[in-house]
Amino acid sequence: MAKRHVIVGGGTAGLNAVTTIREYDGGESEISWVSDERTYSRMVLPYYLWHTISESHVFTANAQRMEKLGVQSFIGRTATKLDTANNTLTLDDETVLEYDDILIATGSRAIRPPIPGVDGRAIHSFWTLDHCRAVLQEIKPGCELVVVGAGFISFTILNSIIAQGAKLTVVEVAPQILPRMVDRQGAELVQKWLEKHGVIVKTDVRITSIEDADGRKKLNLQTGDPIMADLAIMATGIRANLEWLEGSGITINQGIVVDDHLRSNVANVYAGGDVAEGKNAVTGAMEVHAIEPTAMEHGRVIGANMAGQDTSYRGSILMNIIDVQHLEVASFGEWNATNVEVIEAFDERRNAYRKYLWDGDVLKGAIIVGLASDIWVTNDVGMLKGLVQSKVPVGAWKEHMRRNPWDIRRPFVASHTVTRLLPQRILDHPSVPSGEVRVGRFMARSGAGETEVQVD
Repeated sequence: MAKRHVIVGGGTAGLNAVTTIREYDGGESEISWVSDERTYSRMVLPYYLWHTISESHVFTANAQRMEKLGVQSFIGRTATKLDTANNTLTLDDETVLEYDDILIATGSRAIRPPIPGVDGRAIHSFWTLDHCRAVLQEIKPGCELVVVGAGFISFTILNSIIAQGAKLTVVEVAPQILPRMVDRQGAELVQKWLEKHGVIVKTDVRITSIEDADGRKKLNLQTGDPIMADLAIMATGIRANLEWLEGSGITINQGIVVDDHLRSNVANVYAGGDVAEGKNAVTGAMEVHAIEPTAMEHGRVIGANMAGQDTSYRGSILMNIIDVQHLEVASFGEWNATNVEVIEAFDERRNAYRKYLWDGDVLKGAIIVGLASDIWVTNDVGMLKGLVQSKVPVGAWKEHMRRNPWDIRRPFVASHTVTRLLPQRILDHPSVPSGEVRVGRFMARSGAGETEVQVD
């Protein structure tokens, strides 16, 4: 009897799990895929808002592709109950799916603070394709738009909003912007850069209510004058979709606790992406890393394990990289660690900032801010990530980096970091195999390419 896999969640982790299963089994197993919406890339929504891509380019899998992959799709359906004792999943239309193993990759949803009026007209979130469509209907050149929240989510769409010709105000309850990505000095540099580009930034501000006033929105503040706007985007955080697992017996902390194979406490139940709490590759701590690269890696590892490959996962690295009007901002690893040795450098003329955090001879975390037009910034982002991820000892170069904080290339090359990183693979083959994968008589795309395996 063919093995029965169920994938719950239509995002990056789910799609990568499906394609990885097929890379290994060529169509021999049964795959049922449950998703409440069509599969698309959340990371390209800012480009759709910017009009640099069409809506058709947002989607990553259509019905034809799923058919070629031999997947039974339950699109528009949500999971409501997981019975781990009987290996069944119940959907919102009472459909019951039996499984041999199952992946929980239900992702996250946008949340809003409990502010009176926060769910009124012209108040939007920005997390789904429907959210993006709603904003596109209202944003116009010259309109006044307020983004509430100055974290990673809001900064992914700032360039798109500015490109639309909107007058932008950013409001943050914390004392600084990007409070979960950079330190105070880095945030101040980014804020000055935004203000130079016409963006009004208000930090340490608490909104008490939102109301309609002469066809516009009035955001009342705890202190200071109200903010008037034509529309507002609430970028105030996300929450993992885990409530439906109540009573399932799955161990949940901040997320579903997983082992080094991304299994939950129930051996045939896997978890990936925003709902999974797994190993931090730098510190070894158990954390939820709700970022796209982690979801992709989770999906690949889980797909391999579902296909019978004994595949462990080294853990993920916490990283965030954004472009703010051509100013690159990045942080890696334990960028906010305490009780560590710190090397900092600041060059206001170059709009540049560096912060290196050391655990003995190992670079534990880093922050980098600099103009994208400076080639050293783009190169150094990759090299700094490599130094943090590889945990290669570079203590011999510590004093050099203290004296020459803008020179990362020499310690990166001298430490042979590339030699350490090249052998590291998520699986035993690249995400786009060099062969061809065919499911039955059909060719199916896998990863970014096309491969075939004849299954007769």
